[in-house]
Formats: sequence, structure tokens, C-alpha cells
Amino acid sequence: MARIMAVDYGGVRTGVVFSDLTNTLAGEALTITERGLKPLAAKLIELAKARNADTVALGYPLNEDGSVGHRAEQTDKLAAKLKGAGFTVELIDERYTSLEAQEILRDNGYNAKSHKKGKVDAVAAALILETYLNR
Repeated sequence: MARIMAVDYGGVRTGVVFSDLTNTLAGEALTITERGLKPLAAKLIELAKARNADTVALGYPLNEDGSVGHRAEQTDKLAAKLKGAGFTVELIDERYTSLEAQEILRDNGYNAKSHKKGKVDAVAAALILETYLNR
């Protein structure tokens, strides 16, 4: 069975998490710092292939009112590159996932000021995966 890769696409850091082999839980989580659409897409494709993922749950950053803004347009371009590489891409509304991730980390004793933001990005990706799995 193929895994699912969830992605919290960011301008500086991108959180990535893979499902377990049964596609019921979040497994490996990491943060990547590729800049630019082409290098980021290439890295995500490499990671997905190496971990036998065939579906990408891609966080879709809609504006608070639900409209599509610049970040969502960039995400559409990333989704097109991933689809072009043969992956199934599901766009997942990611509004508030970073805030929720910060709350989860804070509730578990992590101080956002003393820990790298990468943890927030990885937890946000896990929340995107959870949303996809619970559909």
C-alpha cells in the first residue's frame, strides 16, 4: 500500500509528514527549506518516491474569508508540478493549522521562542494529514 504525503507549503520552510503504512496515522515528519517552486517540487517528488507515497495532501492557504490569494495561487502551481509527476493531489483547507500547531506544541511544553519554527511546520503538516485521513 502506498503512503500519503502531507505538505504545509511555506515561503521559508515546508512541513512534510508521511502516513504510516496503513494510512491511518502520521509517521515520519520533517521540515525542508528548499526555496523556489522548481527546487521545492523536485525535493517533494524525491521524498515521495523514496517513501512510496502516491497521494499528496497539500495544504491550501485560503484567505480568512475563503477567497484565493497569492499564497493559494503559488500552491496551485506546486500542485500542478506534483500532478505532472504522476501524484494524486488533494488540496486541504489549511486555515488556522499553524495556530493550532502552535497551541499543540505549547500545550505539550514547547516554548515557541526557544524552539525552531520547523516544529510548527511539521505539526501543521500532520494536521493537514489528519484532515485528509478523516474525510
